[in-house]
Amino acid sequence: MKLGKSAVIWAVIFIVMTIAMGLMDHKNFVGNHEQVAFSEFMQRVKDKRVTSVTISGAEISGLMTDGHRFVTYAPYSPTTVDTLVDAGVKVEARPQDTSGDTFWSIVISWFPMILLVGVWIFFMRQANAGNNKAMSFGKSRARLIENNKKVTFKDVAGADESKQELEEVIDFLKDPMKFQRLGGKIPKGVLLVGPPGTGKTLLAKAVAGEANVPFFSISGSDFVEMFVGVGASRVRDMFQQAKKNAPCLLFIDEIDAVGRHRGAGLGGGNDEREQTLNQLLVEMDGFDPNENVILIAATNRPDVLDPALLRPGRFDRQVVVSNPDIKGREAILKVHVRKVPLARDVDLSVIARGTPGFSGADLANLVNEAALLAARRNKRKVTAEDFDNAKDKVLMGNERKSMAMDEEEKKLTAYHEAGHAICSLHVPETDPIHKATIIPRGRALGMVQQLPEKDQYSYTRAKMLSRLTICMGGRACEELKFGYDKVTSGASADISAATNLARSMVTEWGMSDVLGPVLYAENSNEVFLGRAVTQNKNMSEDTARLVDSEIKRLLTTAHEEATSILKKYDKELEALAQALIEYETLSGEEIKDVIAGKRLNRTNQTPVPPEKQTKASVPEV
Repeated sequence: MKLGKSAVIWAVIFIVMTIAMGLMDHKNFVGNHEQVAFSEFMQRVKDKRVTSVTISGAEISGLMTDGHRFVTYAPYSPTTVDTLVDAGVKVEARPQDTSGDTFWSIVISWFPMILLVGVWIFFMRQANAGNNKAMSFGKSRARLIENNKKVTFKDVAGADESKQELEEVIDFLKDPMKFQRLGGKIPKGVLLVGPPGTGKTLLAKAVAGEANVPFFSISGSDFVEMFVGVGASRVRDMFQQAKKNAPCLLFIDEIDAVGRHRGAGLGGGNDEREQTLNQLLVEMDGFDPNENVILIAATNRPDVLDPALLRPGRFDRQVVVSNPDIKGREAILKVHVRKVPLARDVDLSVIARGTPGFSGADLANLVNEAALLAARRNKRKVTAEDFDNAKDKVLMGNERKSMAMDEEEKKLTAYHEAGHAICSLHVPETDPIHKATIIPRGRALGMVQQLPEKDQYSYTRAKMLSRLTICMGGRACEELKFGYDKVTSGASADISAATNLARSMVTEWGMSDVLGPVLYAENSNEVFLGRAVTQNKNMSEDTARLVDSEIKRLLTTAHEEATSILKKYDKELEALAQALIEYETLSGEEIKDVIAGKRLNRTNQTPVPPEKQTKASVPEV
C-alpha cells in the first residue's frame, strides 16, 4: 500500500510541476512583451512604427522603432505577410511550439492503461492486507523488539528460582566460547511453564535485556493459516532471520497453539498445524550450536504439548514460573509502586500477606486500582485504605451502591452471611475471617472473605471437610431462621463451590472410603463436528453412581454439621446478624468483638437507618 501511495504522489507532483513550468514560461514571455490588439498592430505597421516581427502560428511578436516589444494574435489572412513586407517590416517565421500539446496527448492516450494498472495494484495491495497476504504468505511475522527501554532482571521480582535457571542462558549468549571450549552445549530451547500472569513474557524480555542481544517475538497462532504449508514456510523464514541476527533470542508465546499433540481429536488432526509443528521440530533439531540462537517458548498448558517438542535436543529445559510466595509478592509490589506516592500507613508486607494466590499481573492490577481510587478521591498519596478497597474490588467486584435492599432482603442476607461466619469460627480447621459484608458486590449480595495467614500448597482432609461445612452454613442458617419454604436462591454459588470441592475429593484426591485412592477424573473433552464430546475413560456406570452418592453424602453431612453448629451458637449468630444489619460491613476483629459482647467503636461511621433505605429491584444471585 505504501508503494502505491508513493507512485500516486510522485505522479501528481510530476503533473503539477509540468503545468507550473508551462505557466511560468508563458507568464515570463507575456510579461516581457506588450500585448496589443491585432487592429492596433496593423495600424502601427501602416504608421511605419514596427521594425521586425516573428510569426509562430497565430502568434505575432515584434519590435517597435522605439525599442518596445509587443505580442499579438492574428486571424488567418493570406494578405498579412504581404502587408508587412510592403511596409518594410522584417518578417521571420518559426514553427509553432506543440511540445505541451504532444505531452498531454500522450498522457491522455495512455491514461486508460495507467488507470487499469493502478486499480490492479490497489486491489493486489488490499488482498495482501491482514491474514491473506497473497504475495508474502511465507514471510515470518516475528517482530524485532528494540531494547530502547531495556528490561532486566531488576524489573522481574518474585521469580528468583526461574531467574537462576536462566542465568546460564545469559552467560552463553554473552560468551559462547566459555561453554564450547569445554565441549558443553547450551540448551537449544527453554520452555517457560506457569499460570497466566506470572511473568513468562517479562522473563524472556529480561533475558534478552541482560544479554543485550536482539529479541524476536511471535505468537503461536501467527503460524496457523487456512492454507497448508504457510505455517511451515513462516517457521523457516523466522529461523533464517534469527540466524542473520545471531546471537539472539526467539520468543514464541502460547506455543500450545501450534505444538499440540499430533493426530489428536476424534475428527482427525489439523494438517496445517501438524506440518507447522513438524517444520519447527526440524529447525530446532537442525540448529548448529555455534549459531548462538536460543528459542524460548511460553505456555500455561504443558500437558497438551507434543512429546517430540520436549525431548532432549529441542526444549531441553523447562522453567516453572509459578505464582509468587509472600516474599515474592512483596518484591513485586515494590516494583509496581516505584512511581506511586505512598502514604506512611502503607505496609507492603501486610498487603503481600493478604493477597495469597495473586500472580504478578494481579498485583499490578491491585496497585493500579488503588492509585485510581486515590485519584478519584483527590488524594495526594495512596493510603492503606485505598489498597484495602482495591483488594475488595479485585476479589469481590465493585460495590453496587445503587442497589439498596429493603429490610426483609437485608435481614435475610445478614443471617446468610452470619451463618457462614459462625461456621468458619467453629469448624476444626479454617482460615481467619478478614471481612464480612452485606453490601452487594459483583454478582453477590454479600460475602464472608477469609484470608490464610501463610501460603498453602496442600490441604488436609479436615480442612476440606471444614470448608464444605462453611459453604453450607448460609443455606442452613436460612432454614433455621426463616423456615424451609423461605429458603432462597442466594446459596447457589455456595452449593456450586461445595459440589466441585466434594467431586475433587472423591474422584481426584482419593478421600472417599467407599471408592478408595483411585483416580476417576480423567475426562477427555474432544470437539467432533463442532460439538463437545466428553468421554470418561476410567469410570463405569456403577462407579458413576457411587461417585454421585459419595458427593451427596459429603454435602449432606456438611449441611448437618453446619446446622448443628448454628443451633449450638445461636446467640453468637443473632448478635452477628444484627451487627451486620446495623453496620453492613465488619472486619475480622470486629466480628470477634461482637461475638464477645463488646461494643463497636465506630466513630467515623454511623449506622444506616432502615427508614432511609429504598427497596431494590430483584437482586442477581
